[in-house]
Amino acid sequence: MQNQIRILRKQAGISQDTLAKLCNVSRQTINAIENDKYDPTLKLAFSLAQRLETTVDTLFHPTS
Repeated sequence: MQNQIRILRKQAGISQDTLAKLCNVSRQTINAIENDKYDPTLKLAFSLAQRLETTVDTLFHPTS
């Protein structure tokens, strides 16, 4: 699953560490998601979308 988290996070001027704290996960989790090495839970996906002021379907795109 591809995502737009890094792009939207940088546009918002938020560090991985800050986003992680806002979502109650580790910075390593945010890094793994951004690098397509981990697919977040639905709960975390909604939390990320809320913190980045977007929708889950904007954040994540299925890969072919």
